[in-house]
Amino acid sequence: MKHIYKIEGMSCQGCVSTVHDAIAQIEHITKVEVNLEKGEAIVEMDQHVDINNLQKALASTHYNIYLPEDAPKHDHQMKMSKPKSTGTGIYYCPMRCEGDKTYDKPGDCPVCGMDLIEQPKLKKATTEFTCPMHPEIVSDDPGSCPKCGMELIPLEANESEEEKTYKRLLNKLWISVAFTAPIFIIAMVDMFEGNPLRQIMSGYAWQWVQFALSIPVVFYACWMFFKRAYSSIVRRSLNMFTLIGIGASVAWIFSLFGLLLPDVFPAQFKGPDGNVHIYFEASTVILTLVLLGQVLEAKAHSKTNNAIKELLQLAPNQATIIVDGEEKIVGIDKVQIGDILKVKPGEKIPVDGKVISGNSSVDESMISGESLPVDKIEGDNVSAGTINGNSTFTMEAQKIGSDTLLSRIIEMVNDASRSRAPIQNFADKISSYFVPIVIAISVITFALWAIWGPDPKLVFGFVNAIAVLIIACPCALGLATPMSVMVGVGKGAQSGVLIKDAAALEKMNAIDTLIIDKTGTITEGKPSVEKVIHSDKIEYKELLSIIASVNQNSEHPLAIATVDFAKENDAKIESSTSFESISGKGVKAEINSNTIFIGNDKLMRDEMIVGSQEVQKEAKVFQEQGKTISYVAINGKMVGSIVISDKIKKTSKAAIQQLQADGIEVILMTGDNEETAKAVANEVGITDYFAGCLPEDKLNKVKELKSTGLQIAMAGDGVNDAPALALADVGIAMGTGTDVAIESASITLVKGDLKAILKARKLSDKVMKNIKQNLLFALGYNAIGIPVAAGALFIPFDLLLSPMIAALAMSFSSVSVIANALRLRSTSI
Repeated sequence: MKHIYKIEGMSCQGCVSTVHDAIAQIEHITKVEVNLEKGEAIVEMDQHVDINNLQKALASTHYNIYLPEDAPKHDHQMKMSKPKSTGTGIYYCPMRCEGDKTYDKPGDCPVCGMDLIEQPKLKKATTEFTCPMHPEIVSDDPGSCPKCGMELIPLEANESEEEKTYKRLLNKLWISVAFTAPIFIIAMVDMFEGNPLRQIMSGYAWQWVQFALSIPVVFYACWMFFKRAYSSIVRRSLNMFTLIGIGASVAWIFSLFGLLLPDVFPAQFKGPDGNVHIYFEASTVILTLVLLGQVLEAKAHSKTNNAIKELLQLAPNQATIIVDGEEKIVGIDKVQIGDILKVKPGEKIPVDGKVISGNSSVDESMISGESLPVDKIEGDNVSAGTINGNSTFTMEAQKIGSDTLLSRIIEMVNDASRSRAPIQNFADKISSYFVPIVIAISVITFALWAIWGPDPKLVFGFVNAIAVLIIACPCALGLATPMSVMVGVGKGAQSGVLIKDAAALEKMNAIDTLIIDKTGTITEGKPSVEKVIHSDKIEYKELLSIIASVNQNSEHPLAIATVDFAKENDAKIESSTSFESISGKGVKAEINSNTIFIGNDKLMRDEMIVGSQEVQKEAKVFQEQGKTISYVAINGKMVGSIVISDKIKKTSKAAIQQLQADGIEVILMTGDNEETAKAVANEVGITDYFAGCLPEDKLNKVKELKSTGLQIAMAGDGVNDAPALALADVGIAMGTGTDVAIESASITLVKGDLKAILKARKLSDKVMKNIKQNLLFALGYNAIGIPVAAGALFIPFDLLLSPMIAALAMSFSSVSVIANALRLRSTSI
């Protein structure tokens, strides 16, 4: 029989797994399917199971199960939405146990027990400024101190949650070391003959001292490990802290009973003085070393998202606004769309906008990854966080706050850093069986030593069983993938390659076919004047002046391109009269009583313009290349023509040739005509091209190629590319394109430069190698460490591994994985 139940509280695939496992273990349940989207579970059973039994199975979780008619009357999607941050930030598990699930306050991951990490975010710009000499002076705006005249400075940002966690753990570590060190010394000195401590007190009395010193370590400094272990058992989500908690607590409780009830223990556990061998030093040293590992991890974690933090530091906190001709410095959150801002040399550009006067060079390397400054003139766009060069300019604010490019980049990088790569499923599958297997090996280890080991058998078995529990490290396995992904995504952002999700990062180096759009992808995406052809009846500069003087009255993109070209060539622009736009043909105007026509062939024929053979012959060559030609006539006679084209980006040809050299088939699909498509394809070296393509043509081509087993990437920038971008294995959007294209793609190239595809492939290759290295190390560490801890070296070398050494090895295994991932920060792409 089959029943459908409503589940309340699920928000990710981790929740799905927890619900599935809890229900599947109930007697008579034969099959369970949990659907996150619908918030329901389909349960098959060979005998009816009452709803009360299902509710009991989920009692230890935070999920609720109902019959459909009894489910709460609200949209379960509300329960599935990501928690909104009400505190200082959003927190997530570094091992991505529950996918991209986030929490609104710090704490421990409910699955693996690790400290939740705070996601770096663009905090609200400060509007408060203070005097460095008189901290009691606080102002909403920059300026000078009314007491001493010094420049006010922004108030310092609050300490991050990461720093708080690190300091909290470090303080506990010092406390733990302070109490563990004397316990360790007492235990070690007791191993030597003529122990000087025995002259002060008896061995039994020193055991009580060790017990007293262990209490602050166990019940304060390291108590969180036992809480996490208990939580993991209650939630049936066994993890690293389960093993640590069991191992350390068994050693400590055994020692306590040995201290209180020595007579109940067999002789094997006692020394020559009749006292039971206690392990307070083992339990406290183990806990202290694990705490050391947590401190090192906390420090290392702070470096994995350094790239995001560096992006955050780009955000300026103030701007110079011009109001009624006067300059005023204000907090960045006071800037409104449409405000006129002044940007001085060396300053960070405060918001996204457009240059309206002046020109300069702008350092955009922190966003695009390109080291050369970019020249900016009137009409050019500028982005928040980039740095002005050597000239002052004014700009109009067009995007502010979370709408700026910098904010969108930070948001995209944060989301990608929390996403899961498909390869992580491999680690997760192993981890799901890891802890129960380790516990079983520990029990078997004790049994084997107790049966066949040398005397004292039980002691050897006990110590080695604890060593097995302590040395095993599922944490290293769990961190192997997410650490590399986080660092890799940050590295990409610094190089102008924005990765939306980890799956795209994994797939990118496996791509064998690239479908590419033309306009805005291979080409600049805007018309520009390639050449102005003039007859011998008119001077070049004079023709430029006439063209610009007429077209300055038009808002058509082609007209704007000709005016820009004339200005760049210092042509004189005069006033014109009787301007008329002739739809689909061109324009007409008068200059100094001369009638001017500028337009296409049809306009020239309709106005019976007398042609010029020299102009038309040269223009025909460009027409055959797919270029747009506009003719210029004065008083009924053709005197010149304008060649207008969508320029191919300087880097497109080299990038395409390198992709082809890497074995990738590049296919051009464009909505342009056959002549233009052919000309562009020939120029950049593409042999396979399609012209006149509609959005569904691109979509169908992606479907067709994917059905043959090829790994497809699609690169484009327009609304018409969005469907194909979404369907491709990897969608690549030009950052200069439409928002729809960027949202549909899984990778965005900030500067819209095809060279960045090569960067994305190289980054993908290095990240995947790094992940495989981490997985190999984590698996190899456990494959070697667990048998050694169980006593595999005892027979050939008479060596046993102390649980304390096992704890040290376990602590550094996770740190080693993180350290390997951090190498990606210095890699070149």
